[in-house]
Amino acid sequence: MLRYMLKRLASLLATLFVASLVVFVVIEVVPGDPASYMLGMNAQPDTVAALRKELGLDQSKPARYLSWVTGMVHGDFGQSYTYRTPVAGMVADRLWISLPLALYALALSTLIAFPAGIWAASRRGGAADTTVMGLTQLGIAIPNFWFALLLVLLFAINLGWFSAGGFAGWDSGAFAAMKSLTLPAVALALPQAAILTRVMRSSLLDVLSEDYMRTARAKGLSRRQGLLRHALRNAMIPVLTIIGLQFSFLIAGAIIIENVFFLPGLGRLIFQSIAQRDLIVVESVVMLLVFAVVVVTFMVDLAYAWVDPRLRQRL
Repeated sequence: MLRYMLKRLASLLATLFVASLVVFVVIEVVPGDPASYMLGMNAQPDTVAALRKELGLDQSKPARYLSWVTGMVHGDFGQSYTYRTPVAGMVADRLWISLPLALYALALSTLIAFPAGIWAASRRGGAADTTVMGLTQLGIAIPNFWFALLLVLLFAINLGWFSAGGFAGWDSGAFAAMKSLTLPAVALALPQAAILTRVMRSSLLDVLSEDYMRTARAKGLSRRQGLLRHALRNAMIPVLTIIGLQFSFLIAGAIIIENVFFLPGLGRLIFQSIAQRDLIVVESVVMLLVFAVVVVTFMVDLAYAWVDPRLRQRL
């Protein structure tokens, strides 16, 4: 097990190194100069040159890459070109919105998908299975921002139960803050729950057709007992993969939802930074999201070994 963990850690570090190179190169080739953008079209060349020097844009690209990577290793993400504040502080403020939103949405998605997937698998071919599959197809087909608009129309405008946007802040209390995140979390969770439900159903059906499940039934276990005691755990490996991917997506892919609900999270920060040509913020936030994806993948790999005893024996 220790050897397996060390190999996965080495793979994690290699992935982060390659990702940092790709992110830096891709963002650096984007046309436009941040200093010229900040000063406007009528700025004098000497003024632009002075600002470029102040921002460190006059250095060579390898020097800037090394400075950026070294700073991130030490927790220094640089300084925003636009706001002239440390990027680490900006990211920390936004992370306290995006991370709870992602966890909230993932929890809702899991709470919906697990019972729905198990219910559909246990009634294969019946009316319940057909209904669940039809609803999941609808959930996959409809974009989450359309769900968001419907939720705002129903629960914010018509019923008045929630605000249409904005974030109350954690200073207002956990209840008020989580209430502000409820509609965005539901909008994010519904499409993900549809995907997870279909994966759970398919995985359970594959396991239920195995020989050892028929043997368990022959020994006297009811279908429900066999499902809960044996099939569910063995069906969890593909489900864990999807959950890990969904968590990564919910952190990195909530840009549209955060803009619909005016949430000052990481997604909106990336959107604003791209529009303002604030390269150091874009690079740092994207690398942070890459790091989150890689770490979640590593944790999913460890979860495999915990769920499947056969994997522990091979490690």
